Amino acid sequence: MVIRGIPKQSPSDVMPIIKSITAREFFRIYPEIKKKYFWGGKLWTQSFFVETIGNATEEVIRKYVQNQLIELDRKEINSDQLELF
Repeated sequence: MVIRGIPKQSPSDVMPIIKSITAREFFRIYPEIKKKYFWGGKLWTQSFFVETIGNATEEVIRKYVQNQLIELDRKEINSDQLELF
């Protein structure tokens, strides 16, 4: 996920908002999953990882994130690991 923030916004203030909104929307779209797997009502843990990008351009970062998805897909296809479900 790539997020642009203003310097006065702390990542520790932004992440709970992102988690709250995404969890609410996820459970709104998939209420049956909430009932079956998330009976405690929590989608996210309290932890998160944030890294700043320094002088890299937004385009470079977006390409990096997209390439990570391609790399993860490639590793999954070539994996011998059994599926959980």
